Amino acid sequence: MRALTFAVLLSVPPAALAQTADTLTGHVTDAAGQPISAATVEIAELGRSAATAADGSFRVVLPPGHYTVVIRHTGFAPVVRDVVLTQAAVVDVAMAPSPFRLEPVTVTATRSPVAADASPLPVSELAGAQLRQAAGVSLAHVLEALPGLRTLSTGAQIGKPMIRGLSGSRILVLENGSRLEDYSWSDEDGPSVETGFVRRVEVIRGPASVLYGSDALGGVINVISEDLPDAAGGPKFVRTGYQLSLASNNAEIGLGGRAEGARGTFGWRVAGVGRFASALHTPTGELENTGFGSASAEATAGWRGPRGGLSFRVAHYGGEFKLLEANGPDTSSAEEGGPERKLGDERLQVRGERVAGSWRLVAQGQFQRHSLIEVSDDTVPGGGGSPTESEAFNLLLQTASLDLLAHHGTGALRGTIGVSGVGQWNDASGRIPLVPDARIASGAVFAFEQLTLAGGRWSVVAGGRVDARRLNADADTALAMTAQTRNRAAWSGDLGIVFRPAADVAVSANVGRAWRAPTLFELFSNGPHLGEARYERGDAGLVPEAGRSVDVGLRVGGPRVHAELAAYHHRISDYIYIRPDTVFIDSLRVYQYAQANAEMVGAEASLEVEVVPGFTARARVDGVRGTNLTVHEPLPLVPPLRTGFSVAWRDAVDLDVDTYARQDRPNPLDIQTAGYTLVHVSAGREIKLFGRPMRLDVAVRNVFNTSYRSFLSRYKEFALDPGRNLIIRLSAGDVE
Repeated sequence: MRALTFAVLLSVPPAALAQTADTLTGHVTDAAGQPISAATVEIAELGRSAATAADGSFRVVLPPGHYTVVIRHTGFAPVVRDVVLTQAAVVDVAMAPSPFRLEPVTVTATRSPVAADASPLPVSELAGAQLRQAAGVSLAHVLEALPGLRTLSTGAQIGKPMIRGLSGSRILVLENGSRLEDYSWSDEDGPSVETGFVRRVEVIRGPASVLYGSDALGGVINVISEDLPDAAGGPKFVRTGYQLSLASNNAEIGLGGRAEGARGTFGWRVAGVGRFASALHTPTGELENTGFGSASAEATAGWRGPRGGLSFRVAHYGGEFKLLEANGPDTSSAEEGGPERKLGDERLQVRGERVAGSWRLVAQGQFQRHSLIEVSDDTVPGGGGSPTESEAFNLLLQTASLDLLAHHGTGALRGTIGVSGVGQWNDASGRIPLVPDARIASGAVFAFEQLTLAGGRWSVVAGGRVDARRLNADADTALAMTAQTRNRAAWSGDLGIVFRPAADVAVSANVGRAWRAPTLFELFSNGPHLGEARYERGDAGLVPEAGRSVDVGLRVGGPRVHAELAAYHHRISDYIYIRPDTVFIDSLRVYQYAQANAEMVGAEASLEVEVVPGFTARARVDGVRGTNLTVHEPLPLVPPLRTGFSVAWRDAVDLDVDTYARQDRPNPLDIQTAGYTLVHVSAGREIKLFGRPMRLDVAVRNVFNTSYRSFLSRYKEFALDPGRNLIIRLSAGDVE
């Protein structure tokens, strides 16, 4: 990454010609020429890696091709270098010290590894120690510290990611590049992701339908698992790791374990995480029926050869999540217990790749089975008798997806041509009608190219995509609907430019068109949502949303300063929203889905400075303004302005202060909340316990036990947000 100061010497001396062809070797040193051992040298396209020896040397056998080589080591700026390998080559790298934890490469912005500062769209990431320390049951809460990201929360255990004021089905969540399909478009459900299995998370802040199709209108979150262990030509090995976490606020206990190994070209891993928590506590008392329990596991295995590989991954995510009712805090009127969500998600992922000359061919498929059951009290008709517990609804969503990708790279031109297909089956039952039985089939073709000019000073990206989608919904008397069939087609486009006037400065601009299809809820719902005390009606005449976005940015990097500024304007035609009606059904107000034109305008800024060696200060601010252009009023649930400041001493101590303003442009239906400031502290160090190196991390969230109500909380009308929380994590065997 050119914005991160480093020196790289790339040469092919005569002696290298005597080495085995297609072998990449080299040395990694510091600025003084001293070797750096245990640095990670990764070939991003193939997911292969090697560690440097005591003398800083490394060796990786590769087929001829165009590769992105990434070198990392704690305390140094990561190095990224494009290497065209036609014969044996030597890469000698001198790494510069850096206090910043930056990811130099993104695979989400282009579907193929590229330097992060070459992306015209803002890309954020969370990885390494930061991710491990924040890991929890809710992906959205983990990512909330990133610029432009917020959480639509249902307590601390359920969260929906929000990017630049857009959430739900406008934000696409991927796992290792494959789209996740679940019921997280509903208000009380979040992505089915166990953060304990994650190596890093990449976030695109802006539309990405060209690469991923429907639902990427507002942004993309790609959850990336650990690479398979690689023996890299060395001896076989087996290693283990674990993490124990405790949290005081809700008496949460988490325990995770991992075992992995490699022999020759074969690598494998098994892992499991279990979490249990009781009710949340606010500064004024307990929130009844807000506990949860979850258990997740994964197993993955694969083979890596010099020209490609094949891998399989099986994952399970499941749990039982209790939901606070609107009358929950009022113990005089609340029923004992309350509704509970039972979630189960199983995924099988298969990925194969092959290097053929200047092409890298990838086939990745996924089958996902997602079930969601709500159990709640069912009163006897006529008001007699005692409430009995039964299934309010039982939803089953099964999805099969396949992506065929052809990545190419020759000199200055790199790109991807792809074909994608998705088949989906939805089955619904239970006493509360939500959505009909339905089937969806979609297919797409796309191309995305990147051209580098003037020795890397200019980068131009351009892409286009065409999607076709067919929906068949069965007749349902409970929803008062007849059988429905609709065919839709949509196109997406993107054009972006990055200019580097200096080695440490990048200026970017991007314009794109994206889209998303209406959900089954928005089209066909016709029933009560008791948790929200309203009766919802869909509109079968809704058409897909289409968004046009303009994004500009400035990134500045150096040995002691890193800054980023991004501003955007997002215009969405046929924006789908829900509005109240004057009609009541069974004492519940009717809410009707409708469409209008809308826009989102906002900006994000961040600054990191090393004040003195080892001591860094960070500041950030982000805000967005959302408007319904048809009725000329603010959009609902647009997050208020947020500012943050933190100081840190190495990886030992961190102090964060986050301030959330009062939303000064609420929608008429919004419930207003006051602004507030939260203070968080954390500390960590390496220790040795039972003869084994370990990491101990301690954090206190909401240090002063501040009473507040988040504007984006589903509980804000009748409950405070959680109070002080002491979190202790002990981990061993972490893999960077």
